[in-house]
Amino acid sequence: MADRSPVTTLTVFHFSGRRRLWAFAQMALARPLLRDIPGLRFHRLMGAGRGLGFSRRPDWGRYAVLCVWESRDDARRFLDDSRFIRRYRRHAGAVATVMLATLSAHGAWGGANPFLPISPLSEHPSGPVAVLTHAHIRPSRLHAFLGRLPLIGVALTAADGLQASIGIGEVPFILQATFTIWRDAAAVEAFAYRTEGHRDAVRRTRDEGWYAEELFARFAVVERSEIFP
Repeated sequence: MADRSPVTTLTVFHFSGRRRLWAFAQMALARPLLRDIPGLRFHRLMGAGRGLGFSRRPDWGRYAVLCVWESRDDARRFLDDSRFIRRYRRHAGAVATVMLATLSAHGAWGGANPFLPISPLSEHPSGPVAVLTHAHIRPSRLHAFLGRLPLIGVALTAADGLQASIGIGEVPFILQATFTIWRDAAAVEAFAYRTEGHRDAVRRTRDEGWYAEELFARFAVVERSEIFP
């Protein structure tokens, strides 16, 4: 039976040794393979940072592709047998994907919000919740932003209910995103509103205008590879 529900997928590729050079080159060479994919309405091919979130140091062994699909069927066709996925699987030591349904999304990425429409909460009454934050950091605020990274990293390390986390980005330092998976919605709320370092960072970004563009989205985890991220 066809499944026409819109979904988002984040696929993370792990590379080792000399294959890291191949993966880095694909940041330019593989982009044409993401054009004209049936049902693909938004995508970003990104590198990853070390640690749990935004990072000063790149992780040359991890890369990710974020996609928004018209339907789960479109997503599965891409993940099962697209030229892009086949190419990466030949070189990656591991490939892991999480499939998501949007619960809420506010802000913009590239001038629009790609994660709408929202999936009814009644369809996802419980289970893990994923959070994606995207930020286009103003160059004038970059020093202040980088100064807060260690505190946020410590807060994530100590966070109760955090199951997975990765920092990803289109442009180092400037176009960044953090993706996390939590045990449940209560764990997300506890970290967002009760963790001092995170709460203070959010307040400063707004009061001091750190971001030229930002987006915050929450998702229900529909499917997930065991090794993610």
